[in-house]
Amino acid sequence: MGGIMRKIIHVDMDAFYAQVEMRDNPALRHVPLILAKDPAKTGGHGVVATANYVARQLGVHSAMSAMEAKKLAPKGVFLTPDFTKYRAVSAQVHEIFHEYTDMIEPIAFDEAYLDVTENKLDISDPVVLAHRMQQEIWERLHLTCSTGISYNKFIAKLASEYNKPVGVTIVGQADAVDFLIHQPIGAFRGIGKKTLPQMEALGILTGADLFEQTESFLIRHFGKLGYDLFRRVRGIDDRPVQWQQERKSIGKESTYLPPLALPVQINKALTSLATELVAALQRNQRHGRTVVLKIRYRDFTTLTKRVTQTDFYPNDVGTFVTTAEEIMASLPNTTQEIRLLGITVTSLAPLTFENINLPLFE
Repeated sequence: MGGIMRKIIHVDMDAFYAQVEMRDNPALRHVPLILAKDPAKTGGHGVVATANYVARQLGVHSAMSAMEAKKLAPKGVFLTPDFTKYRAVSAQVHEIFHEYTDMIEPIAFDEAYLDVTENKLDISDPVVLAHRMQQEIWERLHLTCSTGISYNKFIAKLASEYNKPVGVTIVGQADAVDFLIHQPIGAFRGIGKKTLPQMEALGILTGADLFEQTESFLIRHFGKLGYDLFRRVRGIDDRPVQWQQERKSIGKESTYLPPLALPVQINKALTSLATELVAALQRNQRHGRTVVLKIRYRDFTTLTKRVTQTDFYPNDVGTFVTTAEEIMASLPNTTQEIRLLGITVTSLAPLTFENINLPLFE
């Protein structure tokens, strides 16, 4: 590893959505609390966003179906998640992070990487820093979190999982391989639903099994992921904490074969693009003031045209479709069929910056 040894803390709020709800309504502390729409009211649809530790002890976990959760916890209390509230609380947690460092990479409302190699308090011991941060989050927001501390992101994240809730786990470089070989193979980043059965079929069930494989074997079976895993299990991960990852634009485009000719086909294509675009904007917690339409005709002529407004566009499928259709209507008339369409949003800002229309002329 070149240069200075990084000090990275991965902070993971414990059962975040459930914890916020229990804080705001202490009666929920001692019941199995499940953050999902009540399946009795949705005809059995819906998935669990998270659950408190009482419900987890009954086997309930995030991403399981609400119906299954109801079977495991028949006395469970179902609450519809209130993401507006969680976003606001997450912003308060981030304000506390910023008192320690500005090198913060948010992963979700409830987790983030912090690079504290250099920090605003000049505390050289990251364990002291992590304890202090946990204490401050507890005192100011009455919420607990777990922290993992290491010299890279991959191990810091695994370490934060190691000792939940309210854990502090440090894994230094000397202990890294020993820590990693004891992990189940599913704990390694990049091994998901598809890759896990392949690993198991090859008899690779733990970090120790992974450590024994040659680099060429892993690359042959898993491509780029194999290359990464060979390094990960040896404690090598050079990814920096991406704290200046301001994306300039978020967009979706698609090519159509056969080309689109009818208005109904074009509307359907735009609706599909706008749906993906809204999902990406929400995932990145961004909205923007500029919409760009890209259109490529059958003869490969490509046009882009943008519309900017003073307010942010709502992250709404209908709005983006209408805007795209209005831009299209303003383009020169042509009988050409359409090979490609793209909708992009730029002039982005975090969703926490809402429009404040000042009543100047009342």
